[in-house]
Amino acid sequence: MTAPITDSTPAVEPRRAAEASARSGRRLPYNGLLALAAIVFTGVVTEIMPAGLLPLMSAELGVSESQIGSLVAVYALTTAVTAIPLTALTRGIPRKPLLLALVAGFVLVNAVTALAGDYLTILVARVVGGMLAGLLWAMAAGYAMRMVPPAHSGRALSVAMVGTPLAFAFGLPIATSLGTALGWRAAFALMAALAAGLAIWAVLALPAFRGERAAERPGLRQVLRLPGLAAVLATTAAFVLAHNVAYTYIAPLTVASGVAAHLDLALLLFGGFAVAGVLTAGALVDRHLRAMVLISSAVLGVAMVAIGLAAAQPVIVLVAIALWGLAYGGAPTLLQAAPARIAGEAADVAQSMVVASWNGSIAIGALLGGLALDTLGIGSLPWLALGLVAVAALIAGTVRTAFARLPRD
Repeated sequence: MTAPITDSTPAVEPRRAAEASARSGRRLPYNGLLALAAIVFTGVVTEIMPAGLLPLMSAELGVSESQIGSLVAVYALTTAVTAIPLTALTRGIPRKPLLLALVAGFVLVNAVTALAGDYLTILVARVVGGMLAGLLWAMAAGYAMRMVPPAHSGRALSVAMVGTPLAFAFGLPIATSLGTALGWRAAFALMAALAAGLAIWAVLALPAFRGERAAERPGLRQVLRLPGLAAVLATTAAFVLAHNVAYTYIAPLTVASGVAAHLDLALLLFGGFAVAGVLTAGALVDRHLRAMVLISSAVLGVAMVAIGLAAAQPVIVLVAIALWGLAYGGAPTLLQAAPARIAGEAADVAQSMVVASWNGSIAIGALLGGLALDTLGIGSLPWLALGLVAVAALIAGTVRTAFARLPRD
């Protein structure tokens, strides 16, 4: 096995970074964490942009809207399939240069999309983007948590992950508006420019961490066998399935109440409460990880029951959407804090497994929801989601090693 690549400057070891943070009055390194959040924001917006620009891209490229929609599915599927092997292959590379290479990759993917003259070129770019995203999601959580002492790792993670709900709440609407005003190519070009600016910010704001030394690298099977990790992955799969079974079909779910006529505002409400969910999870995850997973599952369950019982009542549906956003917004923080704590120095590999589980559940959730919709009708979706989130809560509540409390200083 080859020796790990090293930085040209002395690496900042995780313990030294933690001690530095502790000496600084336990303040979070917000500049670096917000740079990570912005990178995550860019990755998510890059993934979902075709959904907002679908009619424009379809008309200019001369392909069906379903083909443009499949660009989102291809991105997510590629992320799910490649996250684990790419993370395993890059474990020895210093973290900062690798992260900067990923950001440069997002610049390239968005620039190629903006300039491409045919659908096939864009499809290839989306596959590359999905590969970059899988590695980014696997790295970002561990990177954030290594920047602070263990007792504050959950708070740090919540700051870095806030880019995800912000992308859904504000990034996609802004990108869609820009595409409508300036053209879809301009929207992708602006995303490329944003990613280029983020690369400069990351160079200045992020500390350097070494990769894993060859002798320190447990195999994938060893990581998977760590106590509690399989249960975390199962909880993640069930929770994300529950969300996507219903969220993929939120438009038909809200027709009876009339909310579908103002779905953009309803989704903005979802996104705003998702941000609140991130902040809440960040404040409590370090002391109450298991409780927060159970509470988030319960809140999502209540939202599904409300929609299932009162699908024709607009006020109840809107309240349910707000609760839904609150529950789902904190999920990335909660479900990524657990494997990072379990895996220690192998956190990136554990996170790659979460990424695969998460993105695989997105695809399966859409298919499962579509099957239920076709065979049982729209009214079955909230109850199917309720059953799945109950499974997530059962696993989280019974496997004690899965969501153990993060340590104090």
